[in-house]
Amino acid sequence: MKLIKTEDAVGQVLCHDITQIIKGVTKDAVFRKGHIIREEDIPVLLSVGKENVYIWENDDSMMHENEAAEVLYRMTADSNMHPSEVKEGKIEVIADADGVLKVDSERLRSVNSFGQMMIATRHGNTVVRKGDKLAGTRIIPLVIEKEKMKRAESICDDGPILRIMPFKEKKAAILTTGSEVFHGRVEDTFTPVIEEKLSEFGVKCIFHEIYDDNHEKITDGCIRAIESGADIILCTGGMSVDPDDRTPLAIKNTGAGIVSYGAPVLPGAMLMLAYYETGDRIVPIVGLPGCVMYAKRTVFDLVLPRLVADDIITGEELSRLGEGGLCLNCPVCTFPACGFGKGW
Repeated sequence: MKLIKTEDAVGQVLCHDITQIIKGVTKDAVFRKGHIIREEDIPVLLSVGKENVYIWENDDSMMHENEAAEVLYRMTADSNMHPSEVKEGKIEVIADADGVLKVDSERLRSVNSFGQMMIATRHGNTVVRKGDKLAGTRIIPLVIEKEKMKRAESICDDGPILRIMPFKEKKAAILTTGSEVFHGRVEDTFTPVIEEKLSEFGVKCIFHEIYDDNHEKITDGCIRAIESGADIILCTGGMSVDPDDRTPLAIKNTGAGIVSYGAPVLPGAMLMLAYYETGDRIVPIVGLPGCVMYAKRTVFDLVLPRLVADDIITGEELSRLGEGGLCLNCPVCTFPACGFGKGW
């Protein structure tokens, strides 16, 4: 720090807060540390008794906290985000689009391991909406070595730590299976649940048929739904190991590549996920277990946003859902503001 006369401090950086006290009105910082003093600030400083101030004695090797926060922001955000105003060396990252947030966890850990700097984010693979706060960036001290910032910045030379995969306009097909529904013995209460969840993401249902447990008909239905333009195929029911439950076989016989039959999630362990490739299209085919019909939140709530964002799900990712994959069925559901499904 360097002590200089206030009248000579224009353009300099304050090293400490300047407090203003007006009896019965306020006692607060009129200027925060890190503030760059302007010409119009001089009368204010003099009015609070500051004829001299401590300023940051700059040299070419150091970077101010506000400038460093801007570097961290550029390392963090993609084109679907914007920054808040820099304040006290901190910038928040705000979403400009609805979609799925992707976090490069390895690079995030690498940057945070440097010390004297930090980036804190939301969980990856979660739904974000336009205007949501996604992350905060700042350095810890008032100033930091430029060389250290340069080394940290090089970690993100090939892209930012965060990106949003925006939701796409999608058309879905619902294939309701089960002889009890096909023959009218019970009401189809599964399809309305799926339609409601699809509507949350603007997905329109363009194809709906009901089948008994004939796997050949279900396979044929999947293919016809794809040919009719459906982007997502959802098969409801028939996913257990009972001999009459033939939906997994039907999905396999479409020729789709099976990602997984089963997921470490409760409710939703009997999920099946496959991808059918035709021309330049990759169409997910999903076998939904019966719990999706009656449980408030299930594995379907975790995978659906990624399907709508064209975010390919791998078997390895599904296996990571075990940590946090247990829904606690809280009396008051706060999903997604809870730990369910945050493992991947």
